[in-house]
Amino acid sequence: MRSDGAYTHHRLPIDVSPVALERALWVLVALSLVGDVVTTFVGLHLGLAESNPIARTAIDGYGLLGMLGLKAFAVGVGLACRPVLPLAYRPIIPAGLAAPWTIAVVLNVYTISTVV
Repeated sequence: MRSDGAYTHHRLPIDVSPVALERALWVLVALSLVGDVVTTFVGLHLGLAESNPIARTAIDGYGLLGMLGLKAFAVGVGLACRPVLPLAYRPIIPAGLAAPWTIAVVLNVYTISTVV
């Protein structure tokens, strides 16, 4: 395949800088982290079980501190890798953290709603 130099650049529908996007995604990380921890412990209090074996082991062994330790480790890895990326690609780190935690919050809320 050959390129003649014509590239399509995809842009967001709004004009946002990578720094502003990254900042907004870090806010989403914080919100989804808190949401995941809260909904997980509400579910456990209602008799549900943690499906992630690593999180289950951390919670069984250390409770809330175990769960917060896992989250802190994940955020720490993201922050450690952040300087390696060019500025334009740095928002991928908080997006990669926020996406599964946001999905977990939605699933936790749904599961809790089925037992309440």
